[in-house]
Amino acid sequence: MTNRLLLTYYGDDFTGSTDVMEALTVHGVPTVLFLQPPSLDDLRRFPDCQAVGVAGVSRSQSPTWMREHLPPMFAALRELGARLCHYKVCSTFDSSPTHGSIGCAVEVGRQAFGNGTVPLVVGAPALRRYVVFGNLFASVQDETHRLDRHPTMSRHPVTPMRESDLRRHLAQQTSLPCGLVDVLQLQAGSGLEGYRRLAGQMPLVLFDTLDAASVREAGRAIWESCGQAPLFVAGSSGVEYALIAWWQAQGLLGPAPALPVAKPVDRLLVVSGSCSPGTGEQIRWALQHGFAGVAVDPVRFVSGEGECERVRQLAGAVLAQGQSPVVYTAAGPADVVNSDGQRIGERLGSLAAELARRSGVDRILIAGGDTSGHAGRALGIQALTMVRPFAPGSPLCRIWSDDPSVDGREILLKGGQVGGESLFGQVRAGA
Repeated sequence: MTNRLLLTYYGDDFTGSTDVMEALTVHGVPTVLFLQPPSLDDLRRFPDCQAVGVAGVSRSQSPTWMREHLPPMFAALRELGARLCHYKVCSTFDSSPTHGSIGCAVEVGRQAFGNGTVPLVVGAPALRRYVVFGNLFASVQDETHRLDRHPTMSRHPVTPMRESDLRRHLAQQTSLPCGLVDVLQLQAGSGLEGYRRLAGQMPLVLFDTLDAASVREAGRAIWESCGQAPLFVAGSSGVEYALIAWWQAQGLLGPAPALPVAKPVDRLLVVSGSCSPGTGEQIRWALQHGFAGVAVDPVRFVSGEGECERVRQLAGAVLAQGQSPVVYTAAGPADVVNSDGQRIGERLGSLAAELARRSGVDRILIAGGDTSGHAGRALGIQALTMVRPFAPGSPLCRIWSDDPSVDGREILLKGGQVGGESLFGQVRAGA
């Protein structure tokens, strides 16, 4: 397990990319997340690295963009020589024929790697995401919803989930047919055999993932299907959870590493471009527990510099007073204003970078996938490594950068539905 890079991955957004890094690192597979494909010199800085990720932005892009930008990305990852390359998507399968098309990305990856069949793992029970007979379910608090009835994803403003059967959902994005290895085969221990039967007929094969047995058997099928050439795989961090389960069952992983303590900080800079109910609850909790809110008018924010300067001054003053600002464009779905989402993300990212550099704040939290991606680039992040977990899929990370004003700082990037209501307070306290 130590003689070759185990896997590479491309995350279709920034927050999802840290999700994979967390899953691997906490189970003893040292992982480094880059913003661009690393060179061999880049990798020499991390001699223990066994997995390499690249944080991307394809979830918000068109198929035209994907066909132009993903082939060179996949070619660069293939050159690293790992046994697997994973196109990482959200565990709620956010996508449509026009935005973040998973079908298009799989077509591009299948051609780039020359795979006849692409395994697909979406459910991740560790994150309370389940696929049963091809249908995706996700839990909210104590209730589990079929995704086309999910209170958030069924009403997503860009990629509403109107179909929970992932095969039907993919059929709107690609002409490639998709087979299924269902939970009954997996629980019976015949997942590898089921996959091999379908692999000669189907370009895509989806695995159900309901429980530990089905997850482990999916991992077995993928790992045993690796050959000399890299295998291209698609799906959520369920891919990594499945592989880890199989590696552990075979005694291929050592003991989990001891993780460092995250010390409390006096100030936390929070910047949110998320419009989810979960982030809205976190913002409301923070404002009731000592954080200072700085509300942003999204329309004015993208139309001119006046709103940007106002927000910059207010948030800067909060930091100068030794307090923690929460800069936000919406405090939940009711606050959402139709505007240019990409432009908002770019401006919030630049704002976060400027505030961090001016204030010298040691820890930053970014909410929202697009905002996270733009903030990472504006901050000049070259790579991230995990410090320790906080909310599932959103670990606290250490920044690696040639910019000494940024290098060594800590950042947590979270998707809209990630974390409990007190997450901001926990990250500030290091608890």
